[in-house]
Amino acid sequence: MGSSSTSAAAAAAAAAPSRRKVALYLTLLTLQYGAQPLISKRFVRQDTIVTSLVLATEAAKVICAIVLLIAEGSLKKQFRNWTLAGSLTASGLPAAIYALQNSLLQISYKNLDSLTFSILNQTKLLWTAFFTYLILGQKQSSKQILALSLLICAAVLLSVGESSSKGSKGGSSDYVLLYGIIPVTVASMLSGLASSLCQWASQVKKHTSYMMTIEMSFIGSMCLLASTYRSPDGEAIRKYGFFHEWTLWTAVPVLMNAVGGILVGLVTTYAGGVRKGFVIVSALLVTALLQFIFDGKPPSHYCLMALPLVMTSIFIYQKYPYADRKKKD
Repeated sequence: MGSSSTSAAAAAAAAAPSRRKVALYLTLLTLQYGAQPLISKRFVRQDTIVTSLVLATEAAKVICAIVLLIAEGSLKKQFRNWTLAGSLTASGLPAAIYALQNSLLQISYKNLDSLTFSILNQTKLLWTAFFTYLILGQKQSSKQILALSLLICAAVLLSVGESSSKGSKGGSSDYVLLYGIIPVTVASMLSGLASSLCQWASQVKKHTSYMMTIEMSFIGSMCLLASTYRSPDGEAIRKYGFFHEWTLWTAVPVLMNAVGGILVGLVTTYAGGVRKGFVIVSALLVTALLQFIFDGKPPSHYCLMALPLVMTSIFIYQKYPYADRKKKD
């Protein structure tokens, strides 16, 4: 018994990446989170068809995941154990939700200040906590509830501030609210729901992060393709072509988004939720820094007030999880 447990522990240790690799995953995800809004805004034209961006991103995710499975030498094993019923059960609904979320994020990218987008996007933590409790019954500690309250305050500050100013297009406050704030808020809610469903699926199905990525990207793409039959984006694709208003530079945010999806799975698996919280906080600082460097635009007063609230709330939420008193006793 002792030798078998020792060998199992040794095998697990060998399978786990080194500290340097984990640090690399964390650093890359921080940069991707922080730079994505700015790069999407800079390299994606206003009239680019959103559905084409989402489909291209999902295709890139699948390619990246397959390449990584081949590199691991586990591609045949994963597909040998694959079943359609199991895939639909684990990944079907989250995939459809994420496809809609990505479309909303693409709309919001182009109509919000980069830092405002990043901070509002962090309200996904609030929705994740809500749906995790609803679906999995996971409770929050008193300090986590405080953190979520701070997050709500930050979101309100940003909503008021951004609605009273002009958007990235120079449009009215109603335009910014409708095409900037509302899409990213709904996307954050959907992210929380999909994240909770994925957590439930991983506990039941024990899927690897790469297989989950492949399944969800494929199913989500099928749902999105079906929606193009009667959607405005579908009509635009049929009229102007899939790559309407694309340039060579459009591939940059698409590939960055795809790599970010892979990195999220790796960081969650090997670094844990607490360290991922530090990534999210650091990414907000990266966004603010890049926006100032490349756009020459300092953060608004509302952003400056909301930023420390978001940073504090995310840190507290990750640092002080709920502890069952019965287990302590």
